[in-house]
Amino acid sequence: MTTPLLSVRDLRVGFVTEGGRVQAVDGVSFDVAAGEVVAIVGESGSGKSVTAQTVIGLTRSPNARIEGSVRLRGSELLDAGEDELQAVRGEQIAMVFQNPMTSFNPVYRVGDQIVEGIRAHRPQVGKAEARERAAELLDSVGIPDAVRRIDDYPHEFSGGMRQRAMIAMALALDPDVLIADEPTTALDVTVQAQILALLRRLNRERGLATILITHDLGVVAEVADRVLVMYAGRLVEQGTLDEIFYDPQHPYTWGLLGSLTRLDRERPERLPQIGGAPPSLLDLPRGCPFRPRCPHEFGQCRELPELEARLPEAQGHRDRCWLTPEQKRERRQVAGEIGLEAPSK
Repeated sequence: MTTPLLSVRDLRVGFVTEGGRVQAVDGVSFDVAAGEVVAIVGESGSGKSVTAQTVIGLTRSPNARIEGSVRLRGSELLDAGEDELQAVRGEQIAMVFQNPMTSFNPVYRVGDQIVEGIRAHRPQVGKAEARERAAELLDSVGIPDAVRRIDDYPHEFSGGMRQRAMIAMALALDPDVLIADEPTTALDVTVQAQILALLRRLNRERGLATILITHDLGVVAEVADRVLVMYAGRLVEQGTLDEIFYDPQHPYTWGLLGSLTRLDRERPERLPQIGGAPPSLLDLPRGCPFRPRCPHEFGQCRELPELEARLPEAQGHRDRCWLTPEQKRERRQVAGEIGLEAPSK
């Protein structure tokens, strides 16, 4: 991989609550290079969004405990002051938030909100020039008749159009890094495909370092170069798209892949699922946090394995599982497909 634009090392984010300390992110490390799409996947509550929001300082609060390192082109962001971070947000790192329905202020026109962001970072830009730039951005993300639609309110846009407008706002200042948090949630499959095609095109044309947060592996398959799988605040597997989809090494990843419905297979009597529920971050099980849900648990699983390369031919492919590669390839086959066996009753 080329020199990374963004480098995250041993990131730990905890929140002090009345019930105790919630360790939402625990020792996460990854790099993102220009022109690369890195997908972070996992169930709700696995720490994906907290990781992304911490990169741009959105989790700072009196009850937050943040450790580790986040470097953008070598400059440390975790130690940066609020004024420094304010200059970074939008200008160097932009974020497309999860819900386009609530991310816009409903009482301001869409174009005015984009103009405000441009002029907040670049006060030398006149209002007319910023408005022209906003119209160009809306047009570039596929909003028809952008010159007219710039004066519409958010409620006058459909869900897909609002998501496109959010992406346009994020790109207004030509950032180096784009964080897209569940950019296709609540969109129908046709609009979802259009948004993914848009993200893929923008990534290639602008050379963005893109972090895509999602729980939908179908979305990952469309756009990602590398995949990070998170569970209970930790990375449990990471590798290239092909490594994760065709040679997954962690049982949790098998469960995610096995939960995908296939249109080229007979309709099952029951949709495949991972048994049980994610653990409480206030009371994690000893050892591997996936152990209570894993049908392949054995004695050594009471110790937490390191995130290591366990395949000599793929040093970038790392996972946290004590099973040998041979055992994994044998046990992940369920009805001829990659999946996780149903837990014994």
